Amino acid sequence: MPRYAALIYGPDETDDNTSPEVWAGIMAEYTDFGEAAGAAGVIGGGEALQATTTATTVHVLGGAKGGEVVTTDGPFAETKEVLGGFYLLDCANLDEALHWAAQIPGAWHGRVEVRPVIDFSGA
Repeated sequence: MPRYAALIYGPDETDDNTSPEVWAGIMAEYTDFGEAAGAAGVIGGGEALQATTTATTVHVLGGAKGGEVVTTDGPFAETKEVLGGFYLLDCANLDEALHWAAQIPGAWHGRVEVRPVIDFSGA
């Protein structure tokens, strides 16, 4: 069965002044999604990510292995929305993956990018 990454983009929590009560409501929405998608056998994995302030970007100069390694605090891209987490969705096709992605609360509060995952298993 094909696997799709549902990448959840939304406001950076470090820039957001959301109250604990609002966050509790958002987390309840994610719990509801997880229960529904889990019961349907769609979720193949996923995690929430720490705030962008914990990120480090790695770049190797020279475009080849062994070049000088340069690290930068934070994410590389300058955007208002940041990658906050992801699900791996096991779906029959893209249409089914899009159906489930539309039910992820991040699609209501930001955006969810759906991208096919490459199967390197050779099966």
